[in-house]
Amino acid sequence: MEKYKIPAQTRIGHVHLKVSDLKRALDFYHDLLGFEITMTYGDQVAFISAGGYHHHIGLNTWHSKGYPPASPNGVGLYHTAILYPTRKDLAMILNRLKDANYLLTGASDHGVSEAIYLNDPDGNGVELYWDKPKELWPTRADGSLEMYTRPLNLDDVSNEVNK
Repeated sequence: MEKYKIPAQTRIGHVHLKVSDLKRALDFYHDLLGFEITMTYGDQVAFISAGGYHHHIGLNTWHSKGYPPASPNGVGLYHTAILYPTRKDLAMILNRLKDANYLLTGASDHGVSEAIYLNDPDGNGVELYWDKPKELWPTRADGSLEMYTRPLNLDDVSNEVNK
């Protein structure tokens, strides 16, 4: 059998998260992060997006209403990564999180991107990041990518809003 290679244009369409409390999840994803609500089914499901897409994130309580978060030491989703178009956009959401006193769990420069990490109210990991221009991505001598995890200077990112 011939080895299959996924088409280069393939993208992750959306993520669907089980949440304990839909209103609380919408307070985070809609009110704080700014996603648009495109559709709801009562108090059980909401679909949210950026830029008018039908949905980037689905939130539901079908099997999780009122339950505690999943254990951080088990199998499951590590995090949902939300890609911002520019460093200034990342700075704007970083400043919004700081103004709301929202706890960050980390911040990293990965060479190819800069990312801030946090958890949603249900303990689901969330990465907010922007990709550096491809021509700035670090490479090894053989031309392969050299991604890394280094501390991200949050003050420098935050100040991007003023540039």
